[in-house]
Amino acid sequence: MLMAERIAEEKINEIRQAVEIVDVIGDYVQLKKHGRNYFGLCPFHGENTPSFSVSPDKQIYHCFGCGAGGNVFSFLMEVDGLSFQEAALKLAERTNIELEVEAASPLKRKAYPENYRQMVDAHELLRKFYHHLLVNTDEGQPALEYLLKRGFSKESIDKFQIGYALPSWEFVTGFLQKKGYSAEHMEKAGLIIKRDRDGTFFDRFRDRVMFPILDHQGNTIAFSGRALGDDEPKYLNSPETPIFNKSKILYNFSKARSSIRKHQHAILFEGFADVIAADRSGVENGVATMGTSLTGEHVSILKKNVQNITICYDSDKAGIEAAYRAAVLLNDAGCTVKVAMMPSGMDPDDYIRKYGEEKFRNEVIGSSSTFMSFKIQYFRRGKNLQNEGDRLQYIEEVLKEISRLDKAVEKDLYLRQLADEFSLSLDALKQQANQSQDNGKGQPARQPQPEPEKKQFVFTRQAGLKPAYHEAERRLIAHMIRNSEIAYKVQELLQGKTFNIDEHQAIITYLLGFYEKGYEPDPSRFLNYLEDNKLKRVVADIEMMSLNDELADQELTDYIKQVLNYQKLLKIKDKQAEQKEAERQSDYLRAAAIAMEIIQLRKSL
Repeated sequence: MLMAERIAEEKINEIRQAVEIVDVIGDYVQLKKHGRNYFGLCPFHGENTPSFSVSPDKQIYHCFGCGAGGNVFSFLMEVDGLSFQEAALKLAERTNIELEVEAASPLKRKAYPENYRQMVDAHELLRKFYHHLLVNTDEGQPALEYLLKRGFSKESIDKFQIGYALPSWEFVTGFLQKKGYSAEHMEKAGLIIKRDRDGTFFDRFRDRVMFPILDHQGNTIAFSGRALGDDEPKYLNSPETPIFNKSKILYNFSKARSSIRKHQHAILFEGFADVIAADRSGVENGVATMGTSLTGEHVSILKKNVQNITICYDSDKAGIEAAYRAAVLLNDAGCTVKVAMMPSGMDPDDYIRKYGEEKFRNEVIGSSSTFMSFKIQYFRRGKNLQNEGDRLQYIEEVLKEISRLDKAVEKDLYLRQLADEFSLSLDALKQQANQSQDNGKGQPARQPQPEPEKKQFVFTRQAGLKPAYHEAERRLIAHMIRNSEIAYKVQELLQGKTFNIDEHQAIITYLLGFYEKGYEPDPSRFLNYLEDNKLKRVVADIEMMSLNDELADQELTDYIKQVLNYQKLLKIKDKQAEQKEAERQSDYLRAAAIAMEIIQLRKSL
C-alpha cells in the first residue's frame, strides 16, 4: 500500500535540512570520527575493517567496500526496506515536522516478499488480538493477574505487547481463515498445526501468556507462549519459518537499539523474560538470544552497533558455560566484554523481585567483571586449590590467558593478583607468562588490536588505479556538483562531446537538469533528485573524493583534455584497424591516407 499523496518538495527539503545524517546512521552503526568524516562497519555487507564513511559536511554516506551510498533518505530506504515516502515520514517524525499524509502499512518497513509479508501480517494481527484479550477481556483476567503477581507492570505489558491465547483448540485457526488467510500458509508461518489423522488444523498456542517476537525493524514474526500452570513445556516457541530464524534474531533489538546507541553499551541476556525484567528496572539496552547459543550472526549485529557488551546470564553451570562461550565469540570479534555475575541460583527476574531495581542496576550490571576476571573465576570451577596438582593446573591455565592480553598494564595487574593469592614470585610468573606467549602453547596469542581512534581504514575499491580519463571525469563531476558555473563551463568545453563512461554522462545530464530547475548546488538534495540507485551510489562515491576548494583553469583544461583525448585514442585504434584491413586487401593508397589521418590525430593529442 503506497501513500495516497506525494510529499511536497518543500517539505522534503525542510526535513533534509533539519536532520543530521550522523545521528540517524548512528542509530544503526557504531561511528568513530576520523578527520572530517565518521567511519564504521558497513550495515549492508559483512566486514571487519571499517570502510563505511559518513560525511556530515555533505550529508551523505558511502561504503568503499560494497559501494553503497546516498543520503539520509536512501540510507533508511536500504537499511529498513522503506519506500522514499516512508523514509520521509520516519525522518519527519524524528524532526517534529508535520506531514499531511498517512503512513503506509508498517509491514512495508521490511521488504518481505509478498507471500512472506502475509505471514508477518497474520502475526501482527494476532499480536494485537492477544494483547487485547489479556488487558481488556474477562477471559484474559486470570493471565493478567498472574503477570501482575509475578512483578510485571502494566507499562511493561503494554510496551512489550504481552498477550493471552485462549484455551480453545481451533479459535485462531478459524479467526485467521475468516480474515482471508489460508490454513496451509498459516501452518508454514508456525501459527497453526496440521493433524496427521484427518488433515485438519488446530492452534499451536492455547491458554498461554503470549510474548511477541519482533524482527530488527519492529515487525512481529513469532511468539513465545508461557504456560500459566504446570503444563509442559513451560515455554512453547514458534518454530523456525521463512520469516523467523532464531540464529539471526535478538529479542528486543528494535526497541533497545536507540538506548544501545545512546549509552554505547548493550546488555546480553539469556532470554526474553530477563530482558523484560531488566527493562522494568530501567535497563533499556538489553537484548537476548531466542533459546539458542550466541551465533556469528548475532555477534555481527551487535558489533555493527556497539563496542561495549555486558553478558548477564544465569549463575548455574549451564549459564556460566554459555556466558564463557558468548564472551569468547564477542572478544574475538573485537568487542570489549564484561560479565555480570548473578548470585547462585538466581536469574535477573528473581534478583529484582528480591533485592529491587536499584541494586540490580548498581550491584549486578554496574559491578560487572572484566572478561579476564571472569575467566579467572571460570578456571577455578571444579578445582580444589588446596590440592597441589589442581593448583598448578589452575595457575598454568590463568597464565596462558594473561599472556594473551594486549595491554602491559592489564598483564601486570593480573600477574600481581596471582602472585599475592598463592605467595609466588612475580618475576617467575612473568617469565612463565612470556614463555607461554613465545612458544604458542594452547591457542596463539591474540594480536594487539589498534585502538578504534587509530584504526587504519582500508578502502578496497580504491586498490586499483583508474585510467586517467576515468579519474578526470570523476573529478569534473565532483566540481560540477559543487559549482553550477563549473558545470556549464564543462559543458561548453566539451563542444558537444560526451563523457566516456555512460554512468558519468547520465549523472551530468541529470545535474544540468537539476540546475535548470533553479536548484542551488547541494550534494544531498541532488541525490534526492536522482531516481536511479546505481547513479546515487556513483555520486556518493565521487563526493567522498578529496578536492581542492578551487578548480584552477589549467587543472580544468587538463581534465577536459584527458576526456577528449580518450575519444581520440579510441578513434586512432579504429583507424589502425582500418589501415590493417586496407593493407590486407592490397589497397595501399587507402592505407596511406588512413596513416596520414592517424598522424594528424596523434598530433592533436
